[in-house]
Parts: sequence; C-alpha cells; structure tokens
Amino acid sequence: MPRSLAGPWALGLAVVVLGLAAVMVGQPFVGLNRLVPALLAADGLEHALVVQSRAPRAALALLAGAALGAAGHLLQESLRNPLAVPELLGVSSGAAAAVTVAVVFTLPVPLLAAAALGAGVGGALTLLAIRRAAGPDSVLLAGAAVSAALQAVLLAAHSLSDTRDQGVLSRYLLGSLTGTTWTDVLTALPIAALAAPFAVLAVPALRVLRLGDEAAASAGLRPGRARLGVLAVACALVASVVAHCGPVAWVGFLAPRLAGGGLGRAAACGAVLVLGADLLARTVLYPVELPVGGLTAVLAVVAGLLTARRWR
Repeated sequence: MPRSLAGPWALGLAVVVLGLAAVMVGQPFVGLNRLVPALLAADGLEHALVVQSRAPRAALALLAGAALGAAGHLLQESLRNPLAVPELLGVSSGAAAAVTVAVVFTLPVPLLAAAALGAGVGGALTLLAIRRAAGPDSVLLAGAAVSAALQAVLLAAHSLSDTRDQGVLSRYLLGSLTGTTWTDVLTALPIAALAAPFAVLAVPALRVLRLGDEAAASAGLRPGRARLGVLAVACALVASVVAHCGPVAWVGFLAPRLAGGGLGRAAACGAVLVLGADLLARTVLYPVELPVGGLTAVLAVVAGLLTARRWR
C-alpha cells in the first residue's frame, strides 16, 4: 500500500479551506468579513446566495466525497483489488440505472430507495459473477461486464425519456450538484450516517480478509458473508450519493489510493476531491457550469498517472 500523500491534519485543513471557498467564491464573491453577517441575516441577496445555494451544495459535496471514498476503501480491501471500485463492480451503474428508470417511467418510488435497490442488485450480480473467478483480472472483467449491462439498461431508459428531460438526465448521469437544496442534504445524511458505524465495524474484518480466504476462514471469519456485509454497507453509501447528484466518477478509486490506507483518510480524501472538483466545475468557465463527475474523472486519470509514477 502506498504511503499517504497527506496526513490527517493536512486533510482536515484542506476540507475546511475548500468548504469556506465553496461558500465564498463565485459571482458575486462573498468575503470573510461579510460571510458571518450573511449567515446571520434574515434575508438579502448574500444570505440567500450563501445559505440557500452555496452552503447546501458544499455540504452535499462533502458528504458525497466522504461516502464514495469510504465505499471505495471498503470494496478494495474486501476484494483485495485496487480496481474494485463502485464504477467497475456494477454498484454505481446499478444505482444510476434504477434512478433513471424511476424518473423516465415516473414510478412511485423515492429516488433514494431506487438508488439503494439498484446498487444492491448491481453489486449482488457482480458477486455472483465472481464466485468462481480466478485472480484479480477475472474479478475485474466480471464486474466490467455487469456494469456494461447496467449501462445498457440506463441508456435504453434515457433514450425513452421526454426531450425536455434528456438534458437534465444527461447532466445527472455525468454527476452534478446543480440545484442542490438542504432537502437533498437532509435526505442523504441519515443513510450515510446509518452506514458509517457499520463501515467502522467492518474494519477488523477487512484486515482479516486481506490475508486471503483460507487464512480468514481459519481465523473463524466466513469470507463470503463478510464480503456480502461489506458490499451492503458500500451500496448504502453509494446510493446516498447517486440518488441526489448522480454517479460522481472515480472518487472511490482515487481517494483510497491518495489516502494510503485507512477508512477515515479515504473518506477525507474523497471529500477534498469532490469539494475541489465542484468548486472548479461552477467557476472555471462561469457562467457555464461543468459536470462535477467529468472533472473528478479527469482528476482521477491525471492524479492516477502521477501517483503511479511516484509509487513505481
């Protein structure tokens, strides 16, 4: 496992700095001297801008990044594969496909429930496909096949959507925090908060699973059931994100690698990545807003190449 690129204090400072930048930077800019009055004011432009627009967006970015970083760590450690990430195991694709189907066909199902069901189905299909897989390459191929099948379902549903909805769905499927409200944050938070203690409780089992199935079994752990439990926690974390801001790509891959080990560090790195990417997404080409998932994918490719050279 590579060493972490940042210690816990640096990660905490980065989260605070990016969180402040997220509510200050934009058009118009809200300086530090006006930030507290804007937060405490009863009304006004700056109050609405900071409290009702930028703050919930920053909160959801923080929550989404932490959830995806933690989910990536859980999946990679449980399957002992650095490429075992939500995007390549059918989890993100399943959640996004279920949400798209629910929206296109106006099903009377809460989007969070649809995302959780889709993530669970996608992950379960991948687990079934890799039961007899021999080696990391087979695991990756099986997961990629399940993800491709779910992507086909997603694209088919998208093609059946109303012309007026296709633009919104396209942005959602690329990962976007546009239009985030406090309702979105308060809906996603309980699921992520419920999954967090189970993620922490899974850490000892992950340490045993890293030794191999035979060693885990000799230690009294049932590898199949342990992985199923870890997958359920990861699916809950991913669903809490995908239901509201779409499949923000490759955070689950990059955050654990940058963290260098540890569930908390992976979550913190994910929060830094999504906060930073969202800040760039809404400011770099203002007034045009980029999809945050597209930026995280680019960041993952660039940073992945740089860190691979560093750790070679």
